Amino acid sequence: MDRSKFYESLRARNSGVFGTSLSQTQVNGTEALLNEGQSIGLPLRQLAYVLATAYHETARTMLPIEEYGKGKGRPYGKPAGPYDKIYFGRGFVQLTWLENYQHAGEVLGINLVKFPEKALDLDIASEILFRGMMEGWFTRKKLSDYISGDKADYVNARRIVNGMDKAELIAGYAKAFETALRAAGYIGQAPKTLLTPAEKPAETVVVTPAAPQSPPPEPAPQASTPPVKRSLLQIILDIIFRRKGA
Repeated sequence: MDRSKFYESLRARNSGVFGTSLSQTQVNGTEALLNEGQSIGLPLRQLAYVLATAYHETARTMLPIEEYGKGKGRPYGKPAGPYDKIYFGRGFVQLTWLENYQHAGEVLGINLVKFPEKALDLDIASEILFRGMMEGWFTRKKLSDYISGDKADYVNARRIVNGMDKAELIAGYAKAFETALRAAGYIGQAPKTLLTPAEKPAETVVVTPAAPQSPPPEPAPQASTPPVKRSLLQIILDIIFRRKGA
């Protein structure tokens, strides 16, 4: 993803968000959300709606904020729980009520009941925003209920967080973020973790002993040279000499 093109699109005069510039704190918050979205491979239009929600809920600051008035006059605006804390709205979306802090803390492995202010931590708030919208923590409605595949109902997706309050306005923000994500080449895939391949054991060369060779065959006995046939004259002479010697 080319983030320079992403911000260039957002800064366009007709983008519909931010005006023509972003402050460094707005960039920092946006970067945290982009990192979280990319790390889980959130589909492009779902990420666009998450960014639009954060843009609206944080009054365009793109940073976790505390609820205005800190719950004063609200049913949840009174000390509660074992630590006598007030569980007013905190975060990119307003996490309220003791039970919701307890659930989020259990899922993330953080004691938000004892330390509810941790919901303002940038990384923790990012996780709460994404997990909450993906899994339906806030209203039991999820991103995939409205934005999935070829379907992108940005208007009714507002039900994930807060009924239909400002639904059309936030849908317009989502379109602006979608345009920026497309310009940046976001593909909605988590980056692959590069694993160092395990070293292969050295190959053992197995030497197969050669089959024992048969001793070389003994040379075939040469046939004795057949006696040379004696001539008839030699035979006659032998007879004569034998008679003389007799």
